[in-house]
Amino acid sequence: MTVEKVSVEDAGELLAIYAPYVEKTAISFEYEVPSLEEFEGRIRDISSKYPYIKATENGEILGYAYATSFKGRRAYDWSVETTVYVREDVKRKGVGKLLYDALEKSLKDMGILNLNACIAYLSDDKKDDNLTNDSFHFHKSLGYSLVGIFHDSGYKFEKWYDMIWMEKMLGDHTSNPGEVKFGKWDIENA
Repeated sequence: MTVEKVSVEDAGELLAIYAPYVEKTAISFEYEVPSLEEFEGRIRDISSKYPYIKATENGEILGYAYATSFKGRRAYDWSVETTVYVREDVKRKGVGKLLYDALEKSLKDMGILNLNACIAYLSDDKKDDNLTNDSFHFHKSLGYSLVGIFHDSGYKFEKWYDMIWMEKMLGDHTSNPGEVKFGKWDIENA
């Protein structure tokens, strides 16, 4: 497997990975699969500032990950929200970890200090056909810590789901953290 930058030309293949998460799960709180044009726009917007990467093997995309702005205020520049999606048939094969390792390296090189993950969550690990707590356990295994639970905050498939925030720190929080190098990310050394 290799990690590469995503291009707008990858949108169709990435959308095919994402669509089942929208249609069959509460992992994404979107109700409708975005159009190809909308997805292309998302890739352009995100990758202009933050890493947007894919894992490939034998010319096929197995998954993708990216970071986005945590909040639109200047004081949040050192914080991002992270996202990863893996093709259904290659889950639990190390694709997500490979992507997050590369994403974290790129973000740290940019000067990002805080990683935040917004995750749909089942209280008490109750059984649900549309959601497991695998994302919580995945992030926890990578060093993320639970920082908050928003109860019954997402409604999908005629059910209410909790949403949690998890965080991971990439560096020291000094009195002069330096400027974040937006748009200057690479995965060559990740």
